[in-house]
Amino acid sequence: MSLVKDKLFENIFTHAHGGIAIVSLEGKWLKVNKSICELFGYTEDELYSFSFQALTHRDDLDADLESMHQLTEGEIDNYQTEKRYFHKKGHVIWTLLSVSLVKDLEGKPLYFVSQIIDISAQKSANWHLQFLMNVVKGQNEKLNDFARIATHDIRTHVGNLSSLTEFLEEDITAIKNNENYKMLKESISNLDETIQHLNDIRLDEPKKYNSLNTLRLYDYVKKALYNISAIAKKEQCEIVNRVDKDVLILGIEAYLDSIILNFITNAIKYKSPNQTPIIEITTTTKDAFVILKIKDNGQGINLEKNKNKLFTLNGTFHKHHDSRGVGLYITKNHIESIGGKIEVESEVGVGTCFSIYLLKA
Repeated sequence: MSLVKDKLFENIFTHAHGGIAIVSLEGKWLKVNKSICELFGYTEDELYSFSFQALTHRDDLDADLESMHQLTEGEIDNYQTEKRYFHKKGHVIWTLLSVSLVKDLEGKPLYFVSQIIDISAQKSANWHLQFLMNVVKGQNEKLNDFARIATHDIRTHVGNLSSLTEFLEEDITAIKNNENYKMLKESISNLDETIQHLNDIRLDEPKKYNSLNTLRLYDYVKKALYNISAIAKKEQCEIVNRVDKDVLILGIEAYLDSIILNFITNAIKYKSPNQTPIIEITTTTKDAFVILKIKDNGQGINLEKNKNKLFTLNGTFHKHHDSRGVGLYITKNHIESIGGKIEVESEVGVGTCFSIYLLKA
């Protein structure tokens, strides 16, 4: 029975996927399995000719020796640590080292049993992730600085424009009744409100479904249509607003402004050259969502060809001089950040319908 057990343990030791080694109290390799040899690039005989200290990175050696000392003194039962070794070819190997001590019947230390697992790939991935996180952190800091400067400086210009409208009203009394002037003044007011919403986001930094407000969707659609009324007039675009006046959604003011504006301006931008552009905006409800549908009769999108890059950064699918492939990417992120989602139906030469799912209040 003892021979069977010995053979079993021998097989486990030899064929174990992870590295297993028996190490003397002085650090000499007494017995190593195949995985240890593959890990370090040495043959068994080569490993038996020197100690583990010779392969250990000097920055990790003192800590390892101290832990071994605590083991032999009975201060700890075992230890585990991340440790660097040198491969035969000279490169560094990151490992997870687990060590326990074997004693005789009288409690005298005999040798160490070490399990060594290669974690070089994981460490490399962690370093790469940390590098990317540092890049993102730097970019976020730059964006925050930009947002701080932009909201301050643009607000200054908006204040200046508001003052100019007041001067115009004082000098030209009749201008108050001019429709184009009314549109200009209302647009300046809406711009000021949008900047305030953006500033609130910068200061509060809302996360996912936190800080969502109850908003009347119709009001935001109406404001968006007013803000682009001059563009719609210039492009001779007919916009039909059939949004339910009573429906309430959960969202963030600046995000909702941006979402609606982006889809409407895109519908105008990518109008068909062969017919009068018509945009129809409607709402329906489904489960926990209000679905805002923005449908146009424009150029349409070849979804079979472009579906995978529709909402990607720099993904463009029309040869328009103003296409940057950024708007839909940002808009999708805004929608998802407030708990929604987006679907699209489109046919080239017929038009497009975006369905924007927003959380129902």
